[in-house]
Amino acid sequence: MTGRVHVIGAGLAGLSAATALAMSGRRVALHDAAGHAGGRCRSFHDEQLDRTLDNGNHLLLSGNQAALAFLDRIGARDRLLELRPAAFPFLDLATGDAWCLRPNAGPLPWWLLDRRRRTPGAGLRAHLAGLRLAFAPAGARVADLLDPAGPAFGRLWQPLAVSILNEEPGSGSARLLGAVFRRTLFRGEAACRPMIAARGLSDCFVDPALAYLTRQGATVALHSRLRALRMHGSRVAALEFTSGTIPLAPGDAVVLALPPHQASALLPGLPVPQGGSTILNAHFRLAEPARLPGGLPFLGLVGGTAEWLFARGDVVSVTVSAAGRLADRPAEALAAELWGDVARALGTGGPPPAYRIVKERRATFRQTPGEEARRPGPRTGIENLTLAGDWTATGLPATIEGAILSGARAARATLLPRGTAEAGLIRALRAPAPGISQGA
Repeated sequence: MTGRVHVIGAGLAGLSAATALAMSGRRVALHDAAGHAGGRCRSFHDEQLDRTLDNGNHLLLSGNQAALAFLDRIGARDRLLELRPAAFPFLDLATGDAWCLRPNAGPLPWWLLDRRRRTPGAGLRAHLAGLRLAFAPAGARVADLLDPAGPAFGRLWQPLAVSILNEEPGSGSARLLGAVFRRTLFRGEAACRPMIAARGLSDCFVDPALAYLTRQGATVALHSRLRALRMHGSRVAALEFTSGTIPLAPGDAVVLALPPHQASALLPGLPVPQGGSTILNAHFRLAEPARLPGGLPFLGLVGGTAEWLFARGDVVSVTVSAAGRLADRPAEALAAELWGDVARALGTGGPPPAYRIVKERRATFRQTPGEEARRPGPRTGIENLTLAGDWTATGLPATIEGAILSGARAARATLLPRGTAEAGLIRALRAPAPGISQGA
C-alpha cells in the first residue's frame, strides 16, 4: 500500500505513529482538534509565573526503549538530561529521614546488600519481595503481592506503584507494574538512569517531531476535529471533520490516536478501558533557582501530600498521582497544602509564592486488572484502520513509553498486511535503544 495515512490525534501516540510512517516512506496527514500538538505531554507559557511549564512532570528511564528510539528518529535524544549513575533520592516529610536508592551495574542486585543504597528500615527480604511482580498473574493487584504492612511498602513500593500506575496499590495492576520493573529496575543501573526533558516536554518530544514531519513532507492540521468515520463495507471511505469531509482513496489508511472515550464514540462497540484517574501538578516560582536535597533535579517525597518534587531554574513543581480525592478542592487550598511540603523539603518557610495548579482529571485510564483486560490491540475489524494510545494493549502502563510504543505498533500494523508475523516487522521501529540489550 502506498496511499496516504491519516493520523487522528497529535499526542505522543499520534506523533510516534506519524513519524514512524513518514520514516517508512508513507505520505502522512496528522490531524488534531486542539490548537497545539502534544496532547497531555506538552509545555505552555504561564502568564502569571511568566515561565514555560510542562502540563505534567515526567521522568523517563534509560530502559524506555520505545521513547529513546522515537527521540533518535526525530533527532532529539540530546534534549534529554541523563543522570549517571542512576540514583533516586527520597525524603520522609514526617520524620526527616533522607535516603537514596542506587542500583548497581548488571542484573544481579548486590546493591540491596548495602544499607546505604537501599530503603532505610527495610532489609534484603523486603526489597526482594518486589521480584514477585515479575511473575504477577493477570488479575493480581499490587497489594496482593506486596504486603502493605511490610517495612519497604510505604517508603518504596507504594510511592513507585502510585506514580507509575496512577492508582493505589490496593487496586492497581501488579502485572503492569511488573512490566515496568522488568524493563528497568530488574535489569540494573544502565536501564534505570533517570532522564528529564532539559528544556521542557514540547522542546524535547513535540517540536522536533513536528519539524521531522515537515521535513518528510507530511501535513499537519490543527483545529481539525474528527466528527465521524464514513464506512463502505469493511473499510473507512471518508473522514468527516468539522471543516469538511476528506474521501479516502483505496490505498489510504487511518490511525486513530485519540483518548478511549473519543475512540469509542467514533467506533461504537469498541472495547476500551472505562473511567479515568487524576494527576495533580503544582508549579511554584521562587525568588531564586532551587537546589533540592541530594543535588539532583528531582526528589521523591513520602509522609506528605506531594509525591515528587522537580526543579528547573527558579520553578519547583510537585506531582500527586491518583489524586481524585484532591480534584475538587480549590486551587488556593491545594497550593497552601502542597507548598507546605515543598517548604519542608527546601528548608524554607513563608506563604506560597506565585503558583499554578494543573489538574488532569483523565490523565490515565484506571489501571486496574479489570480495566487492563479491556484494552484493545492496534488492529480492528476495519481493514484500513488501526488504533494507537497509551490505553491500548501495549503491556505497559499509560506512560510516555506506553504511548510511544503504541504509536510504533499502530504504524507497523498499518504498514504490514494482516497476518504478517511479528518476526517480519520493520526492524527500525523495534530497535532497542543504544546501550540497552533487547529483552522482556
